[in-house]
Amino acid sequence: MSLQESYEVKKVLQFLNEININIIEKELGTTFLPGLDLGPNCIYIDYNNLLYPGDILHEAGHLAVTTSEERKLIGTAKISSEWPTQGEEIAAILWSFAAAKYLNLPLEFIFHPNGYKNDSDWLISNFSNENYIGLPLLEWMGLCLGNELAAKEGKAAFPAMLKWMRD
Repeated sequence: MSLQESYEVKKVLQFLNEININIIEKELGTTFLPGLDLGPNCIYIDYNNLLYPGDILHEAGHLAVTTSEERKLIGTAKISSEWPTQGEEIAAILWSFAAAKYLNLPLEFIFHPNGYKNDSDWLISNFSNENYIGLPLLEWMGLCLGNELAAKEGKAAFPAMLKWMRD
């Protein structure tokens, strides 16, 4: 079975299609994450060079937490040189955790040992203990609610999401 046909990758690709993140299969040269690159509201995937399929969800998180106006500029010369900010990086990590929970994927699928500057175990530990680093930022973006606001509004708290894409 090819990587593209694996159960987890199929699940991720179907989810991304449902939330309107385009996947474009193409040959890529050297990229920051092997086999992946971002473009305007899309993820480019080179399955021959993709090392960690969980990175697809992390990259999707970058698209999801970026405003719709800026999302159109990703991968072009018009995107700010500051993109993604450190806050957006944290938000993308937490978003990918929520997506993994929603898809019933093991956290190790996303937070693999060769990523996240060797902090994968630390992220898994924190998120598993409901220490959601970056949650106020995702709330501010209108993507989810923390426990207090969720209880007040009678809605599900994070890791449940109100919506998957920032306006």
